[in-house]
Amino acid sequence: MPTKPAISPQAAQAAVEAHGDRLFRLCFVLLGSSADAEDAVQETLLKYLQSAPIFETAEHEKAWLLRVAANHCRDVYRRRMRHPQTSLEELDLAAPGTESRELLDALMTLPEKFRAVLVLHYVEGYRVEEVAKIIGRTPSAVKMRLQKGRRLLAQQYGKEAAEDGI
Repeated sequence: MPTKPAISPQAAQAAVEAHGDRLFRLCFVLLGSSADAEDAVQETLLKYLQSAPIFETAEHEKAWLLRVAANHCRDVYRRRMRHPQTSLEELDLAAPGTESRELLDALMTLPEKFRAVLVLHYVEGYRVEEVAKIIGRTPSAVKMRLQKGRRLLAQQYGKEAAEDGI
Protein backbone atom coordinates (compact mmCIF):
# COMPACT_ATOMS: atom_id res chain seq x y z
CA MET A 1 0.00 0.00 0.00
CA PRO A 2 1.58 3.33 -1.06
CA THR A 3 1.89 5.98 1.61
CA LYS A 4 1.13 9.65 1.25
CA PRO A 5 4.10 11.92 0.94
CA ALA A 6 4.77 13.64 4.24
CA ILE A 7 4.93 17.39 4.55
CA SER A 8 8.44 18.55 5.23
CA PRO A 9 9.17 20.38 8.48
CA GLN A 10 10.11 23.43 6.41
CA ALA A 11 6.75 23.41 4.60
CA ALA A 12 4.90 23.02 7.90
CA GLN A 13 6.85 25.91 9.42
CA ALA A 14 6.14 28.06 6.36
CA ALA A 15 2.41 27.34 6.65
CA VAL A 16 2.42 28.29 10.34
CA GLU A 17 4.30 31.53 9.64
CA ALA A 18 2.11 32.44 6.67
CA HIS A 19 -1.30 31.56 8.09
CA GLY A 20 -1.00 31.08 11.87
CA ASP A 21 -2.17 34.57 12.85
CA ARG A 22 -5.02 34.51 10.35
CA LEU A 23 -6.20 31.12 11.60
CA PHE A 24 -5.99 32.27 15.22
CA ARG A 25 -8.07 35.41 14.54
CA LEU A 26 -10.76 33.40 12.78
CA CYS A 27 -10.86 30.75 15.50
CA PHE A 28 -10.88 33.35 18.26
CA VAL A 29 -13.85 35.17 16.79
CA LEU A 30 -15.75 31.93 16.17
CA LEU A 31 -15.01 30.42 19.59
CA GLY A 32 -14.63 33.48 21.80
CA SER A 33 -11.72 32.09 23.76
CA SER A 34 -8.01 32.43 23.08
CA ALA A 35 -7.29 29.02 24.60
CA ASP A 36 -9.94 27.36 22.43
CA ALA A 37 -8.66 29.29 19.41
CA GLU A 38 -5.11 28.07 20.02
CA ASP A 39 -6.38 24.49 20.30
CA ALA A 40 -8.38 24.88 17.08
CA VAL A 41 -5.34 26.22 15.22
CA GLN A 42 -3.28 23.28 16.46
CA GLU A 43 -5.97 20.83 15.35
CA THR A 44 -6.11 22.51 11.95
CA LEU A 45 -2.35 22.28 11.51
CA LEU A 46 -2.40 18.67 12.68
CA LYS A 47 -4.98 17.86 9.98
CA TYR A 48 -2.76 19.68 7.50
CA LEU A 49 0.20 17.51 8.45
CA GLN A 50 -1.80 14.28 8.50
CA SER A 51 -3.59 14.73 5.21
CA ALA A 52 -0.61 16.26 3.38
CA PRO A 53 -2.78 17.92 0.72
CA ILE A 54 -1.27 19.17 -2.51
CA PHE A 55 -2.28 22.70 -3.41
CA GLU A 56 -2.30 24.43 -6.76
CA THR A 57 -1.53 27.85 -5.29
CA ALA A 58 -0.80 29.57 -1.99
CA GLU A 59 -4.36 30.96 -2.05
CA HIS A 60 -5.72 27.41 -2.36
CA GLU A 61 -3.66 26.40 0.68
CA LYS A 62 -4.92 29.41 2.67
CA ALA A 63 -8.54 28.74 1.75
CA TRP A 64 -8.17 25.05 2.69
CA LEU A 65 -6.70 25.93 6.09
CA LEU A 66 -9.41 28.51 6.78
CA ARG A 67 -12.15 26.09 5.83
CA VAL A 68 -10.73 23.30 8.00
CA ALA A 69 -10.35 25.75 10.90
CA ALA A 70 -13.92 27.04 10.48
CA ASN A 71 -15.28 23.49 10.35
CA HIS A 72 -13.34 22.53 13.48
CA CYS A 73 -14.64 25.63 15.29
CA ARG A 74 -18.17 24.72 14.25
CA ASP A 75 -17.67 21.25 15.75
CA VAL A 76 -16.34 22.75 19.00
CA TYR A 77 -19.27 25.17 19.11
CA ARG A 78 -21.76 22.32 18.68
CA ARG A 79 -20.02 20.38 21.45
CA ARG A 80 -20.31 23.43 23.69
CA MET A 81 -24.01 23.71 23.03
CA ARG A 82 -24.52 20.09 24.05
CA HIS A 83 -22.22 20.37 27.09
CA PRO A 84 -22.29 23.97 28.41
CA GLN A 85 -19.37 25.23 30.51
CA THR A 86 -18.18 28.55 31.88
CA SER A 87 -14.77 29.65 30.66
CA LEU A 88 -12.44 32.03 32.46
CA GLU A 89 -12.90 34.60 29.72
CA GLU A 90 -16.66 34.52 30.25
CA LEU A 91 -16.02 35.58 33.83
CA ASP A 92 -14.83 38.87 32.32
CA LEU A 93 -11.26 38.77 33.56
CA ALA A 94 -10.24 40.92 30.61
CA ALA A 95 -9.92 44.68 30.98
CA PRO A 96 -13.49 46.00 30.84
CA GLY A 97 -14.50 49.39 29.57
CA THR A 98 -12.57 49.75 26.33
CA GLU A 99 -14.58 50.50 23.24
CA SER A 100 -12.85 47.82 21.16
CA ARG A 101 -13.59 45.27 23.88
CA GLU A 102 -17.26 46.28 23.81
CA LEU A 103 -17.36 45.91 20.04
CA LEU A 104 -15.72 42.49 20.34
CA ASP A 105 -18.21 41.53 23.06
CA ALA A 106 -21.08 42.60 20.79
CA LEU A 107 -19.58 40.59 17.92
CA MET A 108 -19.27 37.53 20.17
CA THR A 109 -23.01 37.62 20.95
CA LEU A 110 -23.88 37.13 17.28
CA PRO A 111 -24.62 33.64 15.97
CA GLU A 112 -21.57 31.87 14.51
CA LYS A 113 -22.80 32.06 10.91
CA PHE A 114 -22.79 35.87 11.05
CA ARG A 115 -19.51 36.18 13.00
CA ALA A 116 -17.70 34.01 10.45
CA VAL A 117 -18.69 36.03 7.39
CA LEU A 118 -18.11 39.37 9.14
CA VAL A 119 -14.59 38.39 10.18
CA LEU A 120 -13.63 36.80 6.87
CA HIS A 121 -14.93 39.76 4.87
CA TYR A 122 -14.05 42.78 7.05
CA VAL A 123 -11.08 41.60 9.09
CA GLU A 124 -9.39 39.19 6.69
CA GLY A 125 -10.37 41.13 3.57
CA TYR A 126 -11.88 38.30 1.53
CA ARG A 127 -14.28 39.12 -1.29
CA VAL A 128 -17.83 37.80 -1.03
CA GLU A 129 -17.11 35.05 -3.57
CA GLU A 130 -14.08 33.87 -1.60
CA VAL A 131 -16.02 33.83 1.67
CA ALA A 132 -18.70 31.78 -0.07
CA LYS A 133 -16.14 29.15 -1.07
CA ILE A 134 -14.59 29.05 2.40
CA ILE A 135 -17.88 28.53 4.24
CA GLY A 136 -19.52 26.43 1.53
CA ARG A 137 -22.42 28.77 0.76
CA THR A 138 -23.49 30.82 -2.26
CA PRO A 139 -22.34 34.42 -2.71
CA SER A 140 -25.96 35.49 -2.31
CA ALA A 141 -26.16 33.76 1.07
CA VAL A 142 -22.92 35.44 2.14
CA LYS A 143 -24.27 38.87 1.14
CA MET A 144 -27.43 38.24 3.15
CA ARG A 145 -25.41 37.11 6.17
CA LEU A 146 -23.20 40.19 5.91
CA GLN A 147 -26.24 42.44 5.74
CA LYS A 148 -28.01 40.79 8.65
CA GLY A 149 -24.78 40.45 10.64
CA ARG A 150 -24.07 44.18 10.29
CA ARG A 151 -27.60 44.99 11.38
CA LEU A 152 -27.43 42.64 14.38
CA LEU A 153 -24.01 43.97 15.35
CA ALA A 154 -25.21 47.56 15.17
CA GLN A 155 -28.23 46.70 17.33
CA GLN A 156 -26.17 44.77 19.87
CA TYR A 157 -23.32 47.29 20.00
CA GLY A 158 -25.80 50.15 20.31
CA LYS A 159 -27.54 48.36 23.16
CA GLU A 160 -24.26 47.75 25.04
CA ALA A 161 -23.11 51.32 24.44
CA ALA A 162 -26.41 52.70 25.75
CA GLU A 163 -26.19 50.48 28.85
CA ASP A 164 -22.64 51.70 29.52
CA GLY A 165 -23.51 55.34 28.92
CA ILE A 166 -21.37 55.78 25.80
